Amino acid sequence: MAPILPLFGSLDDEAPAGWQERALCAQTDPEAFFPEKGGSTREAKKVCVGCEVRSECLDYALENDERFGIWGGLSERERRKLKKQAI
Repeated sequence: MAPILPLFGSLDDEAPAGWQERALCAQTDPEAFFPEKGGSTREAKKVCVGCEVRSECLDYALENDERFGIWGGLSERERRKLKKQAI
């Protein structure tokens, strides 16, 4: 299994996000967080429920307009809905 951490970019970036090192998804199969269209998000969301950096992950996804995958326990559709509610 490859770690998901590389998907977040290099830890040597100008503003490293320390939360990434503590993310449970970095220790699991990254494919679960990027299911095929129509595929189940259940397994990824189970991991997110117990993650101590879930809110930081979701903030990152919203701030960076992540359009694919499960971030902070939410799918792309759920994040779009959340953004619309915030407006």
